[in-house]
Amino acid sequence: MTPVLFGRWQTRVFLTLILGLPITAFFWWWFEDDDYLTFAILGYVTVLGFGWDLLYNHLQIYRWDRDWPPAFQLAAGVVEALLIAALIWGLPLIDLELPLVDPDDIAWWQFLLHYSAVWFAIFLASLSVMRIFFPRWRFFGGQIVFSR
Repeated sequence: MTPVLFGRWQTRVFLTLILGLPITAFFWWWFEDDDYLTFAILGYVTVLGFGWDLLYNHLQIYRWDRDWPPAFQLAAGVVEALLIAALIWGLPLIDLELPLVDPDDIAWWQFLLHYSAVWFAIFLASLSVMRIFFPRWRFFGGQIVFSR
């Protein structure tokens, strides 16, 4: 079954908490990030992801099988990364800044490494681990179901 919007949101939050936070904590430690910038970026990715999910959910109605294949997920991940990077480094060019994010405190390679690690872990988990630990997950529109 194709994930419903609430299922997408539920899965996004669940995987962000289970995988995104520990990976982000590692990068926070590795980059010696005193301002918790990596956590702010994870928060922005999560919040903007809710909006992306609205768009993805709408675009699926135009596909014959109403599915969102992994190749599209990869393309969506690249677009998400570009949007977040544009918000981090592009907004200061027009005298705006994201709250809690100072573009001078993070290098582009740090952002790319952090975003890629979190995104790839969540991507792999949604294609594999979620189906193992939550066998009913895909049959209930992507919603996390413990028992029914």
